[in-house]
Amino acid sequence: MSAPDCLDSAEFLDDYYDSSQHPTKRLKVNDGDSDFDSDEEGRNVGGSDAGDHDRDQDRDRDRDRPRSQYKTAPSPVVHVRALCDSVIEADLVKGVDRFGLVSYVMMLPNKRQALVEFQDLQSAQKCVAYSKRRIVTIAGHPAFFNFSTSQRITRPGGPEDPKHINNVLFLSIQNPLYPITTDVLYTVCNACGPVLRIVIFKKNGIQALVEFDSVQSAQKAKASLNGADIYSGCCTLKIEYAKPTRLNIFKNDSESWDYTNPDLTARDERRRQGQPALLGDHPSTYGGFQPNPLALPHRMDSRASNSRPVHLYSAPDYEFVPQGKVIMIYGLNPHKMNCEKVFNLLCLYGNVEKVKFMKSMPDAAMVEMGDEFSVDRAITHLNCVEMFEKRINLCVSKQASIVPSQSYELADGTDSYKEFTNSRNNRFTNPGQAAKNRIQPPSNVLHFFNAPLCVTEEYFQEVCEECDLRPFKTFKTFTGKSDRSLSGVLEWEAKNEAVEALTVLNHYQMKNTNGPYPYTLKLCFSTMSHA
Repeated sequence: MSAPDCLDSAEFLDDYYDSSQHPTKRLKVNDGDSDFDSDEEGRNVGGSDAGDHDRDQDRDRDRDRPRSQYKTAPSPVVHVRALCDSVIEADLVKGVDRFGLVSYVMMLPNKRQALVEFQDLQSAQKCVAYSKRRIVTIAGHPAFFNFSTSQRITRPGGPEDPKHINNVLFLSIQNPLYPITTDVLYTVCNACGPVLRIVIFKKNGIQALVEFDSVQSAQKAKASLNGADIYSGCCTLKIEYAKPTRLNIFKNDSESWDYTNPDLTARDERRRQGQPALLGDHPSTYGGFQPNPLALPHRMDSRASNSRPVHLYSAPDYEFVPQGKVIMIYGLNPHKMNCEKVFNLLCLYGNVEKVKFMKSMPDAAMVEMGDEFSVDRAITHLNCVEMFEKRINLCVSKQASIVPSQSYELADGTDSYKEFTNSRNNRFTNPGQAAKNRIQPPSNVLHFFNAPLCVTEEYFQEVCEECDLRPFKTFKTFTGKSDRSLSGVLEWEAKNEAVEALTVLNHYQMKNTNGPYPYTLKLCFSTMSHA
């Protein structure tokens, strides 16, 4: 593209904002969206004579107003819309780096939008001017560009200084189908530069802080790994710069490790030597999982010709001697819970085979899962969750499996033991079905699907009232997803209310007005923070 095409953008933009070809004349925008302005905003479009008279008055006033009132002022930050769902940060950088250096990108995946901050205003003007004349594609799909009302993007991981970057990265692991340990993250990150320390925490899903030897290594890791899948179709990395510049590690284990101080492990062992263990060093069946430390075969290159999400590893093939497939759940409300409701909650994290309530402990139940990974996921996301005015605790049971025994009647009249091995509502029965699940921690927003097309908000509220659940505050449906069923989101005021609703309403049978078989409503925790 020649310099006049890109650089003489001021006159072009003035003309283009008055042109009927401008996208704001033909693109439907959301109410209150300040990043796409329109001359037609706020006008009366009624068909009456009074409406015509009002429009004539509006036009007279419009002619007296300066054109700048209808334009968003030029800004180094560009607002990008109409992105496809699979777009990642590297796709955006690849699509716009021809216009100039990019300082920062903020993805807004739930809105299919993004903000791109260039290092200077001229680069942003080039981008916007070019997009008015030609189609700009991001990941093979056309996108719309305009100046943002913000002059810079606020960094979530640091202070207001746009140049704030350091050698510590904040990693959020989305859809963690497999365990994430310091060994896994070290193998992934060390290929981009020497890793000094790693801390993993599980307060809200799985996050980690990774300290590199230099800022340059951290920048390389962020550019190469952001948006990549550690394993195929899951364990997706979302990376930002963190606030701390150094991590404090007190012991080396699967959740924290100081690679500059291997003596932490030895010191911890020496500290325990004063008092001998009751059962020796470890069980005879002990084993750990050790990811194969292969070099990354397909690291992401933001300037590569194909920047789709990469898979750093295939599904883990490491030797894993598990702790067990049975979970103990304590703190259940015996007057509100039964085997079906326990299944409804845990099936989000793996196949459920058996559920058994304990007669000697009415608030406890045993759940046998399909595999050990499911146990790890369930404990990681559900431990200490509040529901029905109680806080539940999950841990691995000493039992290798649940042995069927004589059942008794629970408070609601159902049996205390039930098998779900052949249940059609299990969601991890094969690799293809398992890959469709998005492992999420509990939230106050539920995603529903497989509901009848005729279902309404009022119907959902009636169902909640019938099941003695608190009413939701927001109801939204997704259009165009399917012509056979309805999907959408429901938002409650508090997380515990949504957890209770999922426990009761997941797999709820909804009447089918067009056939003999009912719809089985399916629920899961949404990735959205607000509906």
